[in-house]
Amino acid sequence: MADYIVRGMAADNQIRVFAATTKKLVEDARQAHNTSPVATAALGRLLTAGAMMGSMCKGEKDMLTLQIQCSGPIQGLTVTADAAANVKGYAYNPNVMLPPSDKGKLDVGKALDLGVLSVIKDMGLKEPYMGQTQLVSGEIAEDLTYYFATSEQVPSAVALGVLMNKDNTVKQAGGFIIQLMPFAEDGLAEKLEGKLSKITSITSLLEQDMTPEDIIHQVLGDFGVEITDNISTRFYCNCCKERVEKAIVSVGSAELRSMIADNKPIEVNCHFCNKKYTFDIEELKEILRKSKR
Repeated sequence: MADYIVRGMAADNQIRVFAATTKKLVEDARQAHNTSPVATAALGRLLTAGAMMGSMCKGEKDMLTLQIQCSGPIQGLTVTADAAANVKGYAYNPNVMLPPSDKGKLDVGKALDLGVLSVIKDMGLKEPYMGQTQLVSGEIAEDLTYYFATSEQVPSAVALGVLMNKDNTVKQAGGFIIQLMPFAEDGLAEKLEGKLSKITSITSLLEQDMTPEDIIHQVLGDFGVEITDNISTRFYCNCCKERVEKAIVSVGSAELRSMIADNKPIEVNCHFCNKKYTFDIEELKEILRKSKR
């Protein structure tokens, strides 16, 4: 199944919902960064959230960044998404290893521990919008639920899950975001909470090979669901040698001369996709010449 996001409305447009299947993009990220199982689960959850939140952007050129800085051994995560649900990201310590949690699950909460979640929206204005909240559990879904409620004043329910195979490849990944609209009737929140309380976990739905449409109908079927959109999503990095060259120029002429004096090629890694770019001495000399123009 290809990765995609569905958007829908329920309860006479009083509820909006996003649901995603992201198995391939999370596996692509795992392969790019060679992440450990718990790092794959953490990064996969944030990538899934980023893809859905990116698809919420109104402008075609809008960009969204989700950043977690934390005290746990994973040290942090950064994910960036655009309005077309292209998403990329990395874990600061992709090799983190931890024993399973008390429930026998990958212990994402322990990997993150205490920290801060930042949501940065670049909508082409002079300054990007940034909202910031403390991590409440480190499980990422609960942290985003808290962010929506406190920073955006939008009552939300976020569920994110990544299931691994025994060979540490990704078996399933996906999630949903359900939000109450500002004009929602009194009592609807309680009804929705009652329905959500009957859902054991997003991973239990993913284990049943449910599609995003299946998940939405499972969770919101009683509220009269209308699917309004279907959006492809993927792990995609727009880095290229030309963009990396601009980054090298930014280090300044003195640093460039020092690199040339070392008389060795340099290798630059893209944080987001781990692709390596090599520049030989002649290329560095040409970059230095261009920087003086």
